[in-house]
Amino acid sequence: MKLSAGVEWAIHCCVVLSQAQQPVPAARLADLHGVSRTYLAKHLQALARAGIVRPVEGRDGGYELTRPPAEVSVLAVVEAIDGPEPAFRCTEIRQQGELAAPPEQCTRPCGVARVMAAAEQAWRRSLAGSSVADLAASFDTTKMRSLL
Repeated sequence: MKLSAGVEWAIHCCVVLSQAQQPVPAARLADLHGVSRTYLAKHLQALARAGIVRPVEGRDGGYELTRPPAEVSVLAVVEAIDGPEPAFRCTEIRQQGELAAPPEQCTRPCGVARVMAAAEQAWRRSLAGSSVADLAASFDTTKMRSLL
């Protein structure tokens, strides 16, 4: 499975926002991580559309989480950035080419589709069971807060 770089950026931003006492401007989030401001802004917009963060207008504006960090799963962030579609899409290759099986033998998913679906479920379950708060616990949040 390959996730976009935006997923990593978005997760790190959510961790920073979980420690902030006030909204953090997108430019500051980009500077803290050494990433492109314009590219990060697109990902923050995706997080806002998903209801994970909200923009705050005004002189002291920026972004903030919409709910406590313990209620924001890593899966929600991943899906906000890369979408909810499954990583594997079965194309029924077993019904093509010289090894093609007749359709009547293909009433259930093949072994490849079953193992890929099981892996996807395990991956999603793991991400759903991890929150932004869990991740923040693994960072030096004192240093993080001092830079905000």
